[in-house]
Amino acid sequence: MPSETGLPKQRKLMSDPITISAKNLGALAMPDFCPRCFWIGMHVDELPYQIFPGIFSSIDSYNKRLVHGWFDRHGSAPAWLSPLGNIKTYRPPPHYSKFKIFDAESNVTLWGSPDGILVMDDDSHLIVDYKTAKFTPHQDSLFPMYEVQLNAYAVIGEQKGFAPVSGLALVYTEPVTDPAAAAKDSNQSDAGFVMGFSAQIERVKLQPGKIPPLLAQVREISDRERPPQARKACKNCLLLEKLLAIAGG
Repeated sequence: MPSETGLPKQRKLMSDPITISAKNLGALAMPDFCPRCFWIGMHVDELPYQIFPGIFSSIDSYNKRLVHGWFDRHGSAPAWLSPLGNIKTYRPPPHYSKFKIFDAESNVTLWGSPDGILVMDDDSHLIVDYKTAKFTPHQDSLFPMYEVQLNAYAVIGEQKGFAPVSGLALVYTEPVTDPAAAAKDSNQSDAGFVMGFSAQIERVKLQPGKIPPLLAQVREISDRERPPQARKACKNCLLLEKLLAIAGG
């Protein structure tokens, strides 16, 4: 039987396991979080019309290879990571299928895939995430989501052989596209052109206590038989209503 959203009901109960990524968990911390959109996302395998440009994932992967390659060749961290402190080495992040934990209280499995796990000189671990974006300290609209995402990685890491986790950080890599860079002959080649990136680091407060209440909230929303009330003026909900109106007309 269809729900009021026009989508088939696939109700998840407390007895049903739920799996959620660290990034999707972070959505609950966003100022514009909409419980109705989240409920729909939990009950539909894949939402339509969601496209994320693959170029950003490619750049983030390149960042990881740059850092790991520098460590392998020189035995130290690249200079642009020096604001993070005395880094001794790195540990390859596990595949997401192995970097996950089960929360018995909520019957929710939390998983993730951190970009980097750095080993500090005191043998503690610092988890980093690379973001290809302009650096705006504490003003990035997505910062609340990233904050939860990294803390989720910390909680998973503590239980999966990366204890202790002593720090978290976002590493913003911003394209250098000013006129001076574009005018340099060294940025041109027969095959194309070279674009530089500048790195800026934003520390993220280690707050593992944020995670259990959010997992409980995931369970509470998912267990509802009907979708929750939409957030006022939610753009996605308004678009969905228009789509259903057209389909029903």
